[in-house]
Amino acid sequence: MRSSSSLLLLGSLALAACGAPASVATAPTPVLPAVTAPSIAPAVTLAEAPRNWQLLDETVDHVPGISAERAMTELLAGKAPRRTVLVAIIDNGIDTAHVDLRANLWTNPNAGNARDGGGDGYPGDVHGWNFIGGRDGQDVHFDTFEVTREYARCHQKAAADGEPPIADEARCKTIEADYEKQRHDIERNVASYREVHDVLQQILPVLKQAAGTDSLTADRVRALHPSTPQVTQARQVYLELAAQGATPAVIEDGLKSLEGQLKYALNPDFNPRTIVGDHYTDPTERLYGNPDVMGQDAKHGTHVAGIIGAVRGNGVGIDGIAPAVKFMMIRAVPDGDERDKDIANGIRFAVDHGAQIISMSFGKAYSPYKSAVDDAVKYADAHGVLMVHAAGNDGADLSKAKNFPTPVYLSGGRPQNWIEVGASSWKGGEKLAASFSNYGQQLVDVFAPGVDILSTVPGNEYERDSGTSMAAPVVSGLAALIMDYYPNLSASDVKRIIVQSATRYSDQRVFRPGSDDKDLVPFGTLSVSGGIVNAYGAIKLADDVSRGQVRP
Repeated sequence: MRSSSSLLLLGSLALAACGAPASVATAPTPVLPAVTAPSIAPAVTLAEAPRNWQLLDETVDHVPGISAERAMTELLAGKAPRRTVLVAIIDNGIDTAHVDLRANLWTNPNAGNARDGGGDGYPGDVHGWNFIGGRDGQDVHFDTFEVTREYARCHQKAAADGEPPIADEARCKTIEADYEKQRHDIERNVASYREVHDVLQQILPVLKQAAGTDSLTADRVRALHPSTPQVTQARQVYLELAAQGATPAVIEDGLKSLEGQLKYALNPDFNPRTIVGDHYTDPTERLYGNPDVMGQDAKHGTHVAGIIGAVRGNGVGIDGIAPAVKFMMIRAVPDGDERDKDIANGIRFAVDHGAQIISMSFGKAYSPYKSAVDDAVKYADAHGVLMVHAAGNDGADLSKAKNFPTPVYLSGGRPQNWIEVGASSWKGGEKLAASFSNYGQQLVDVFAPGVDILSTVPGNEYERDSGTSMAAPVVSGLAALIMDYYPNLSASDVKRIIVQSATRYSDQRVFRPGSDDKDLVPFGTLSVSGGIVNAYGAIKLADDVSRGQVRP
């Protein structure tokens, strides 16, 4: 399942912000929910996140970003990148025509043609490869959750893809409990989204009429001078929802995704794998799929790519972090849970085609073929490829919960070139850690901005999104930035530089993720570094390491 957007949390957050909507079907005017002010004011007194807050500096801009713009203007001004870094993005697809991305698309010099002129077994792999597509050009859009597939195996359903049934009764009881919990949680969140959706349907016509436009933004609504109590209430609720990230587009997309999960991802009889046409139970099989790297819904992967390296300085949209970067898209993440076989093959494809960084914004609670993923990770690690992975959006301690793939092998040990990333918020203070982010003092290396991140989406558009899915590409972009200017540094050098140069907030008391803003803990207990990545500090340290003055 995509590790993005915090879809399961946003609905409840929005409802908590505005209260339970009252029934308004027979009322002469909408009776809108009251807005509850936060009990503790955030450290950053801003109404909403600055447009490019992840790139800003806390001391200069008073926002806890990664100081990327400061690094560019103070440390790298007048210097040209010494190489272009290839970043493989394992995700759900990319809009290859996006005006802010297309110049940075990787083009395989050995792609050949549809008959595999490149000779690598992947015919037509111009911009990457699609491991969830068939040779006939079809693509998997929806898929089941991994727990659903395991549940099917316990009940010997056909959707188990020919895998042997699970006979261990104790294991099946655990699987069934997890499956039922996930179904209950999604049903609850569908109800929450529908409530917020209904509220928006009531207030949007009121605000559009007052603003004299069908195109509403938070700035336009904030600029309104209400002339009636109805407009006052509508404005207040819209802005409170927007502050929580619950924009009309987010709610619409979230409701659609959640309803799709109920229909497909939790359906043990649903099996889209026949589209791919591989021998699913053979994890060593590698030559399957098709070259379509966009698929049916490339929003998530397009958003990730923009964070890493949307074209800088072109006067269009946004600026990414790395100035000299190419994207290799590996499509392996459906709307549902990714499959271990596809992730393993995606990692190997990236390594074999020259990627220096692999960005991975996905995760799930079960991994039946983890050994195959471990082997692929070991392969990447041995080839000096840096892997950056999102920690997940369950507000959970990863010493107790799982978010696969994990940086711990079944056989013991860990990869050297792996960074696990939690998400931080622009709000700072006690809300520095994103409320949805997974965490762990041994398993999460660093935090990075992951709330209200504006980036590219299909159709030459831009939207804000939240999740550790956004935090991981921030770190991938920072790693690419370092590699752009210091090509003599190894992947392990870059990892150590990123972790050691992180801005420490070890003693800052923050709400523990997943605690509903109740439990305060030191930020330093949430990750190995106790910090948020810092491009300014990383570039300074990289320069010293590159010249041999210090060892990371």
